Amino acid sequence: MTEPEVSPKIQKKFRKGDLIKVNRQAYENSLEALASDTSLPEYIFEGPGELLLVKNEYCQVRWRRPVPDVWLRSDQLEEWVSSE
Repeated sequence: MTEPEVSPKIQKKFRKGDLIKVNRQAYENSLEALASDTSLPEYIFEGPGELLLVKNEYCQVRWRRPVPDVWLRSDQLEEWVSSE
């Protein structure tokens, strides 16, 4: 018997201090979205948020606003690119 071929999930690697934004499609199709408020603030999708801590597949994000830091899965994040 041969074992089925399992392709490893490719995961983006982020580091502390990286600037990110939330990928709307990845977040809205997630289990976390089903368990959270449906009206999310637009600034999380526009960015930038700064990564404070990366632990396994989760990242702690601080937004440049007077709001609490949040933990999000790294596969729901993408690199923020300045439009200026």
